[in-house]
Amino acid sequence: MQNKITQLFNIQYPIIQGGMIWVSGWKLASAVSNAGGLGLIGAGSMYPEVLREHIQKCKKATDKPFGVNVPMLYPDIEKIMDIIVEEGVKIVFTSAGNPKTWTSFLKEKGITVVHVVSSVKFALKAEAAGVDAVVCEGFEAGGHNGREETTTFTLIPMVKEQVKIPVISAGGIGSGRGMLAAMVLGADGVQIGSRFAATVESSAHDHFKDTIVKVKDGDTYVTLKELAPVRLVRNKFFNDVQELYQKGPSVEELKALLGRARAKRGMFEGDLEEGELEIGQIAGLIHEIKPAKQVLDEIITEYLEVKNNL
Repeated sequence: MQNKITQLFNIQYPIIQGGMIWVSGWKLASAVSNAGGLGLIGAGSMYPEVLREHIQKCKKATDKPFGVNVPMLYPDIEKIMDIIVEEGVKIVFTSAGNPKTWTSFLKEKGITVVHVVSSVKFALKAEAAGVDAVVCEGFEAGGHNGREETTTFTLIPMVKEQVKIPVISAGGIGSGRGMLAAMVLGADGVQIGSRFAATVESSAHDHFKDTIVKVKDGDTYVTLKELAPVRLVRNKFFNDVQELYQKGPSVEELKALLGRARAKRGMFEGDLEEGELEIGQIAGLIHEIKPAKQVLDEIITEYLEVKNNL
């Protein structure tokens, strides 16, 4: 399955595991890389030295390429970037910020840079900043989302029409059929988050993994748009947010309710009532927790079967 994305990352299949906070540690990243995809460590929930530890463990667990996802709003961003360079990481996915800020710094160190975008406008900005590829992420995705509310299957062809660099599609993809549909629309590869959150190697709490498996269509919703839009499973915390909205809250009141470490509480510590439970709409198609290799193998098998029967 050689194409622009497999060549760019030197991997077997054009499948990237999303670098999700509290979910994507070294175990998941190395398992996906060992299975032929590209595993990503999610730096967004890690202190700098914790990230260093995950990178070092990942290097021991796989001799295949892997990368780090860095949300650029991170407070210790300079330390994070220095650790990535010191530890010899060769692939970085940046998100939630201006790609101009760090792309040239990383490229000068010989690092392949990919930026996550939610619109054609931001895809063009990322290309102008010199990134090697973009992830165009639709509104179906879990966690923090673009403000444009553009769905994956409209975003892919619109971005593809405008940029010359490779396009990776994300948001609402969790099966071989979904991967094939994205590729038919012009994607060169896919980034899959939610499906890998519900794997044995995911660092998410078992309570959260069990919740993912139970999610049905309509159980997730994007909220807190005044702060940063985030797709969550409806639970007590989500209902508290909706209740506050009835009163026309200020940004400060929303921030006060959100507080600190809500996502950690929900996804990593397993508090299903008071925590933020970030997952994509595709969770309605996830029915079982499996090893990451099995998930990737099943996606590829289905992709090839359906493609060959068209």
